[in-house]
Amino acid sequence: MKTLIAALAAVTTVTAVAAPAIASAQPARWHHDDGAYNLNQRQDELNRRIEWGVRSGALDRREAADLRQDAREIARLEARYRINGLNPRERADLDRRFDRLDAQIARQTHDRDYGYGYGHRR
Repeated sequence: MKTLIAALAAVTTVTAVAAPAIASAQPARWHHDDGAYNLNQRQDELNRRIEWGVRSGALDRREAADLRQDAREIARLEARYRINGLNPRERADLDRRFDRLDAQIARQTHDRDYGYGYGHRR
């Protein structure tokens, strides 16, 4: 009986020590195993960044409209890909498109081309 209790205590200790190490070894945020969750999460984050850019004045209306249009095109393409199931090539294509949109948002929000706030001339 003492052997069984000692074995259970050892297993519990190893599990308690290993669990945080395993959790910290998870892949990067955008490379989650569940494709639908990952793509939807990434798309939502990009849309939030566009909205933040509009609210903060870092994006003017034209820039925001162009970025939103690009986001909608990616969403339509994703829907088309998902009709027959998302294969690795299609997923890589969507990831590349999200990367490009991410870079465009970063460029547009840091280009010092402010909207109707400080320094805007009509």
